[in-house]
Amino acid sequence: MKNRDHFRLTKAKALKNSCLKLSYADGADFNVDLSDWIKSSSCLKPLQEPSLFASAKLSEFGRAVEFGKGEIDLAADNLRNFAIEQSGGIGHERIWNWMHENNLTLDRAAEVLGISRRMLAYYRNGEKPIPRHIWLACVGWETLQKHGKAA
Repeated sequence: MKNRDHFRLTKAKALKNSCLKLSYADGADFNVDLSDWIKSSSCLKPLQEPSLFASAKLSEFGRAVEFGKGEIDLAADNLRNFAIEQSGGIGHERIWNWMHENNLTLDRAAEVLGISRRMLAYYRNGEKPIPRHIWLACVGWETLQKHGKAA
């Protein structure tokens, strides 16, 4: 399996107001605000308790942030996607969802976007940041597809 340092956490620290400070093995650092997610998800509601949230720590291999005695954990890849979205970027999960919702294979998705299969795989797997024009192409293609005008 490929090295996924961009999804391996090296540090996780609970901050005030349901925020986490995260550091990843590829050198990326993020602050992520989980307050809305915690409020809207019944399984995360226990994290509204400040002492439980403050117990945030890395899982054994840095693939998640655990709270308490492991009763709640949040995957490192989901946290990174969330942090990228909060900072105004385009998270890799958008590509996964776009492909799934439009029943596109990697080959077909790359073809409709006019990029190489390899580059799309980098974007989809979170290995490279998704340029805004690529995401806009996804949205544009989907819109044309719904109106029967996409190639």
